Amino acid sequence: MKFSKNVALSCEILTAHKLRTLLSVAGIVVGIATVILMVSAGRGAEERILDRIRDMGTNLIVVNAGQTRIIAGRQRQTATVTTLETSDAEAIAKYCPSVRLAAPAVSKKLSTRWETENANTNVVGITPAGLRVRNIRIAAGRAFDAQADRGRRRVAVLGPTAAENLFGQTDPIGLRIRIGRVPFEVIGLTAPKGMDANGADQDDLILVPLGSAMRRLFNVDHIDQIYVQARSADLLDQAEREIRQLLRQRHRLGDGADDFTIQNQATLLATEREAARSMTLLVGSVAGISLVVGGVGILAVMLISVRERTAEVGLRRAVGATRGDIRLQFLIESVLLAGAGGVTGVAGGVMAAEAVSRLGYWYTVVSWPAAAAAFVFSLALGLLFGIYPAARAAALEPIEALRSE
Repeated sequence: MKFSKNVALSCEILTAHKLRTLLSVAGIVVGIATVILMVSAGRGAEERILDRIRDMGTNLIVVNAGQTRIIAGRQRQTATVTTLETSDAEAIAKYCPSVRLAAPAVSKKLSTRWETENANTNVVGITPAGLRVRNIRIAAGRAFDAQADRGRRRVAVLGPTAAENLFGQTDPIGLRIRIGRVPFEVIGLTAPKGMDANGADQDDLILVPLGSAMRRLFNVDHIDQIYVQARSADLLDQAEREIRQLLRQRHRLGDGADDFTIQNQATLLATEREAARSMTLLVGSVAGISLVVGGVGILAVMLISVRERTAEVGLRRAVGATRGDIRLQFLIESVLLAGAGGVTGVAGGVMAAEAVSRLGYWYTVVSWPAAAAAFVFSLALGLLFGIYPAARAAALEPIEALRSE
């Protein structure tokens, strides 16, 4: 019998038993849709994390004072170190060929107040160059300039969260707040940036000129961080080596351990991407179990079909059909079931992923390679779980099969 006739006959047989066909296909549909939805959610989470890291700055390297560790999912400084100074940032910008900009910064949680409203907010002293390195954009008002930094002026730029906590719906531009006991004029608002890779709110902050923060607020002569922008993404590793060598010389560390920590954005991106991909693979693999269960459902349905159609197999064998014809017939039916489930599952999974993203429950990114792989895997399952029923049908003897009628 020609292959096309086998396919036509298989379609006729499957449509004749609509409920059984629907139930056998349902397992594959649910399995593939689940795989696509879970992988899309994982890809969405990966993209969100990477976007947050990129929002921290372009070609960014962060030099932290002292050694830092990840504690409870957040970066923490293990001890107070006062060896990092503004002159270190100037030296990095001057003597490291791979560096375009270097901006010192200092930060601390302080109580802030406007009229009767109070909030404990992260106050960051930074230079105008630091705003560029960190990709901090001004949504309203203006940013402070180098003259304000040199003059230690009492001006502030608020993040959206800090502005909402203090002012609610009131426009804060031109109003005065107290940071600690020092009055500052609000001159600008930053554009929202959301959470960073450590889960901290990047919008709950108040930016002030570095000189004002060090002298008027914190009364310190050292800094907490240096934000460095490499000349290109390809030079990040080289810039890190140059910075480490320079700081070790300036701090006269000799054979001792570093009194600073350098975070390379490229390394952080690679680490987060690998972790996110591993999680996506794990979630997708767990979801893939339901796809295997769908394959087992096809096996069960095909075995029932063989039992019900014993007489039909005997009649076909009696009029000249070979064992290969019978085997091919049942394999085609199994693959058709898996294929129909695969197509429906891919469509359902993609629509579910888009719906979840549009409704705002979870940001998803549909992975078409994963969808294609799930579809091919469903066909492979149909073929695999159809082999035994097909072999069992082909092994029936014509006389015995006809007697079963």
